[in-house]
Amino acid sequence: MTCLVPARPVLKWAGGKTQLLPQILERLPARIETFFEPFVGGAAVFFALAAEGRFQRAVLADRNPDLVAVYRALQADAEAVIDELLQMRHSEAEYYRIRGLSPRRVAQRAARVIYLNKTGYNGLYRVNRSGQFNVPFGRYKKPNICDAENLRAAARVLEGVEIVEADFEEVCARARPGDAVYLDPPYVPLSKTANFTAYARHPFGPSEHERLARAFAELERRRVAAVLSNSDTPETRALYRGFRAKKVQVSRAINSRPTARGPIDELLVVAERLKRPRSRAS
Repeated sequence: MTCLVPARPVLKWAGGKTQLLPQILERLPARIETFFEPFVGGAAVFFALAAEGRFQRAVLADRNPDLVAVYRALQADAEAVIDELLQMRHSEAEYYRIRGLSPRRVAQRAARVIYLNKTGYNGLYRVNRSGQFNVPFGRYKKPNICDAENLRAAARVLEGVEIVEADFEEVCARARPGDAVYLDPPYVPLSKTANFTAYARHPFGPSEHERLARAFAELERRRVAAVLSNSDTPETRALYRGFRAKKVQVSRAINSRPTARGPIDELLVVAERLKRPRSRAS
């Protein structure tokens, strides 16, 4: 799958993978029958693979219904989304007005998510327990609310792609040898005060990470190529003990304290078991 103008992510998602793309791409197969991304986020890996024509089919999934709505709306009618965005203005009053809306039309719903993403504080996507978006207004001078060219490019790449609202385990169960899976879950928190899993109504805590580790091991057992990213913590290393993992350093700009922003360590885990040394015969 290729397009004349390579598409870039249409959302600036927290923990986006643009910095790590070269290292992620080199760990995925050169030829992929079906590419699965169960935590789609900003879809940076999907767009990069599409630009290289490395998969035959793709399945993008997430449990965040607003996020799924963005990709479905662009796939169905990008021009309608663009028209909605062109009517939105950058001001604090407009931001809170749009934040308070609950649009039903698909294009309006997608445009609202894109607008809030481009104009909200630090590009965060955060909801409360009722599923209501609660990020405050961001202090941007001239945010690019409507990048029409990139939205059209993304729509072209999304043609024929399956986009589903589903749990990661359900999505991973569909993968077969010859396919590839990239997993970018809400990260294990680096500290008790750094916990952030509120990008959807469904919490993603320790039990979910344990379930994800089991799904990852099952992909390896079925000989499905898979790469997973997560924070570099003792908990994460314990979950993926026995698999090939590499520590990588990335810059993250999302932190309540500006002095705490900067390079942090993350892990890239490949669904390939480490070879254990043979024991000597006694």
